[in-house]
Amino acid sequence: MKQVMKKWGSMCIELYGNIKERYSNIFVIIIIIIWSIKGGRDEKYQTGFRRRRSIWSRKRERMELMSHCSSFLLPPETPNATCSLSLNYALVVLNQSLPRFAPLLWEHAKLRVCADGGANRVYDEMPLFFPHQQPSHVRSRYKPDVIKGDMDSIRKEVLDFYAKLGTKIFDESHDQDTTDLHKCVAYIRDLIPSIDQAALCILVAGALGGRFDHEIGNINVLCRFSNTRIILLSDDCLIHLLPKNQGHKIFIQHSVEGPHCGLIPIGMPSGSSTTTGLKWDLKDTPMRFGGLVSTSNVVKGDIVTVLSDSDLLWTISIKKL
Repeated sequence: MKQVMKKWGSMCIELYGNIKERYSNIFVIIIIIIWSIKGGRDEKYQTGFRRRRSIWSRKRERMELMSHCSSFLLPPETPNATCSLSLNYALVVLNQSLPRFAPLLWEHAKLRVCADGGANRVYDEMPLFFPHQQPSHVRSRYKPDVIKGDMDSIRKEVLDFYAKLGTKIFDESHDQDTTDLHKCVAYIRDLIPSIDQAALCILVAGALGGRFDHEIGNINVLCRFSNTRIILLSDDCLIHLLPKNQGHKIFIQHSVEGPHCGLIPIGMPSGSSTTTGLKWDLKDTPMRFGGLVSTSNVVKGDIVTVLSDSDLLWTISIKKL
């Protein structure tokens, strides 16, 4: 009986060893297969990721950059070696205090439009820039080409004065769904042949300051007319739109602007924004309200480049000379 039990025990031990060896090999094989599949998938993923990054990099290299330049802040006769951008300027004056460089903007502009009460500002404030000249002479010299709006702010004597000088008057009081700036921008775009609109730049004086809802309305016009160059101006800074999925090259006029600047996503969060030429550059950086927004940045060189998957507002300080 003991021999039988001993033999039976030996058989069980041998069987256990065989099972252990067999399943151990299978287990090892399974582990190898799993890691091979995973490794292949990882390599495939990494290869695809690198390929996508490579394609995006090549697209960025081939992308034609849209140039921006604040040369309108320079006197017309000033040579500008950093920017050869040639634009046709139109000036829109809103009902806020004129910036100190308003006469300079007037000289650069080929078309001058007052938005409703903006005519009061030109009439009242333009003579203050020329204290040694007769106010009537200054007012006659700085005559707007067009006054347009819902006419709820312009004074009657101002309207009559410019009407006698030949200024075109457009009463848009029937339209209460758009702002006066919107009306003026639409008028300018309709006036300019479509073939020339790529070289059109609309400067807006008095766009910042005063009521916050007015400022937001003016910024909304940038988004409504995103295919048109529109620059909002105040005494302290300028703002314009950088349309999404388009490379941008900004020539910095250090004598009149900077160094403080900012990039703000507008309309939707930015999933990826990249810059060069800033103290704190963005590198495929997401931006959104409630998260990171690039404010209080600083320009470092003569050129700033920007690329983003969402519309951005570019703002830069204007120096008080």
